Amino acid sequence: MSERKVLTKYYPPDFDPSKITRTRGPKQVGPKVQTVRLMAPFSMKCTSCGEYIYKGRKFNARKETSGEKYYNIPIYRFYIRCTRCSGEITFKTDPKNMDYECERGAKRNFEVWREAKLNDAETEEERLDRLEREEEERNAMVELEAKTLDARREMEIADALDEIRTRNARNERADRGGVALGEQGDDRDGEREREEREIEEAARRAFTTEEGEKVRRLAEEEGESGSSAVAGEKKAAVAEKPKKEAAAAAVPLFKRIVKKKKDFSAALGIKKKPGLSV
Repeated sequence: MSERKVLTKYYPPDFDPSKITRTRGPKQVGPKVQTVRLMAPFSMKCTSCGEYIYKGRKFNARKETSGEKYYNIPIYRFYIRCTRCSGEITFKTDPKNMDYECERGAKRNFEVWREAKLNDAETEEERLDRLEREEEERNAMVELEAKTLDARREMEIADALDEIRTRNARNERADRGGVALGEQGDDRDGEREREEREIEEAARRAFTTEEGEKVRRLAEEEGESGSSAVAGEKKAAVAEKPKKEAAAAAVPLFKRIVKKKKDFSAALGIKKKPGLSV
């Protein structure tokens, strides 16, 4: 297999290049044919022998330009042979559906997705009906959303009005209560001042003589004399206190203080044996 990759070729000893004549054949008439290597674009069944050819199998095919076009896209035709009976199978490209179309020699196998697509293909009337239904559903949803927004707006307005009414009523009650409390406070202040003036007038009359002199209480005179004596005693006590403190600090004490031993046996859980009685 390696000899097919070499660049040089074998020439026999009796090779004479002058014997090779250059001939011109007739020009090709008709569609241009080209030999290509391709894979089967779809699974198919041969109509001659019933052989199944799966998608992706490789063939040496002839490719020709059919001369047909779809929106200026050329359509190509391919010729292959069945692997069992060598029957010719022809298929061509389908730019409209972005696929291939089997022409003769074989039958394309059933494909569910393609059959469903063909069954679901809708006509112009069906498409218009579907668009009208979608438009009606969309309008119904828009109306429902508008109704929901209106209801929510009305609820918010009602809540705001209730809050305003409550605040106004509270302010009105507060104003009324403030006026009443102010009047009651003025009346009470006037009564209190009148009572105080009456008490002061009665006291002044009780502690003044007919000549207009003020009467002094005995308790005040006794309080003045007693207060002077108490003040003298306090001064003497304050003067003696630092002397006693200085005398107590000057005398040192050397008395021995015996500290009591602590009993740790109870804390450690040790029980003492009772002494023997004689």
